[in-house]
Amino acid sequence: MRLHVGCAMWTHAPWQGRFLPHPLPPGERLRSYATWCNAVEGNTTFYATPTRSTVESWARQTAPDFRFVVKLPKTVTHGHRLTGADEELRSFLEAIEPLGPRAHALWVQLPGSFGPADLGVLAGFLRRLPGSYRYAVEVRHRAFFEDARSERLLEGILAGVGAEWVPFDTVTLFQSPPTSDAEREAWTKKPRVPRRSSALTDRPIIRYLGRDSEERTVEGWRYWVDTVTGWLREGRSPTVFVHTPDNADALMLARRFHEEVRARLPEVEPLPEPEPTEPLTLF
Repeated sequence: MRLHVGCAMWTHAPWQGRFLPHPLPPGERLRSYATWCNAVEGNTTFYATPTRSTVESWARQTAPDFRFVVKLPKTVTHGHRLTGADEELRSFLEAIEPLGPRAHALWVQLPGSFGPADLGVLAGFLRRLPGSYRYAVEVRHRAFFEDARSERLLEGILAGVGAEWVPFDTVTLFQSPPTSDAEREAWTKKPRVPRRSSALTDRPIIRYLGRDSEERTVEGWRYWVDTVTGWLREGRSPTVFVHTPDNADALMLARRFHEEVRARLPEVEPLPEPEPTEPLTLF
């Protein structure tokens, strides 16, 4: 039984020398991260499609069962809004091919303006995608969370192609006013939508955003510890990504989430032992 956990990135300045060895060459950073977590969000592909050689490096640094949830390019989802972007999509799919089984799901993150009236476009887009990948869709229009008919229509489209609905849980962030610059920035940028926890497939994906306070972050994820434990008992294979506004402790927190679930389900496989931040010596 495996639970996959990870962060929004695999390299972050506050982690260097604290959680991860420093300095590390670019070709070693993901490998080091993968001793802490067994999944990562592929957010960089949203802004630019990587070269194939770059993706080959990602594959070399990770085991075949490591999970990438790779975001489709912004030009496809936000620029073209899923129509008329065949060339951009083809280039993206060719670039990520070296990931092989590590490409756990291709992540279609849609803008907040993409609403129920656009569901026909989404349905057509998902049906045209190659069947060799799994897909996960993140929506931010409030109607999908507040209007039962819109929710059912979206669920039906996703279920029809075996795609998952990715919730981005920001409830903890918005429970009380921000107390840091990073939290204030997150308040202006992150979606404020109700929490959703219904899995459509056997591989649910959760994005959880806490606070810069470790205590408040942990308090806010109790709901997900319960939910993920239940999914594992049902035979599902979830992936959980832990965010905080500054992400300074996210790497450690992702492991802590895994440990809390494993405390309830000891049969969950442990994560690997993180490599030391400094070389081991004899004395």
